[in-house]
Amino acid sequence: DIPQPAPAVKPINGWVPDESLACYGLPGAIAPTGFFDPLGFAQSGITLNEIKRNREAEVMHGRVAMIACLGYIAGEQLPSPFGITGPANDQLQQMPAIPFTMLASAIAAFEIRRAQIGWVEPDFGDWTKTLWKLRDNYYPGDVGFDPLGFKPTNAKDFANMQTKELQNGRLAMIGWAGMCAQELVNHRTIFGTIDFYQKVYAGVNPYEGCADGVIC
Repeated sequence: DIPQPAPAVKPINGWVPDESLACYGLPGAIAPTGFFDPLGFAQSGITLNEIKRNREAEVMHGRVAMIACLGYIAGEQLPSPFGITGPANDQLQQMPAIPFTMLASAIAAFEIRRAQIGWVEPDFGDWTKTLWKLRDNYYPGDVGFDPLGFKPTNAKDFANMQTKELQNGRLAMIGWAGMCAQELVNHRTIFGTIDFYQKVYAGVNPYEGCADGVIC
């Protein structure tokens, strides 16, 4: 028998998975660290589906973190129609029931739609075949939402834009974690904390004028 050549893999946004490359050739590695994977999430032997699933998680969490960073600052500085005040960490539980239900329903609808686009339908007869499995023609994070037409059609330009999104998302995840931790520790808003330490470094008592038991 004459061996048949492996079927050609159709590029997805210009990307063709290559097992010989780090992370199957997905973009995202830049100087000075290059390919940085100290915990081995993309080490040799990890399947293509696992690589795509990890990248999907990274992209989506990065996008949420970018929105969260903006939301923390905007939510604390701008007036709320529901009278919500204080640090962003304490604002969600202040939402009235109806707006909270609408927000939760919208998030659920977006997540269900994302699953329909990117994930293989579950096979309840043999669920291990489809559990956590992404579609072969699905590029991690590309849910088809591009209202402003930013998505490049050129493979190189797309890889560059994807790398920029990843880097901003990674920074945002670290930034949001820092803001969340800061508010958990001192229970002040972001700008409230800046003002607090400006007083400290200026030699002004930041607690002067504060009533007992009140954080100010």
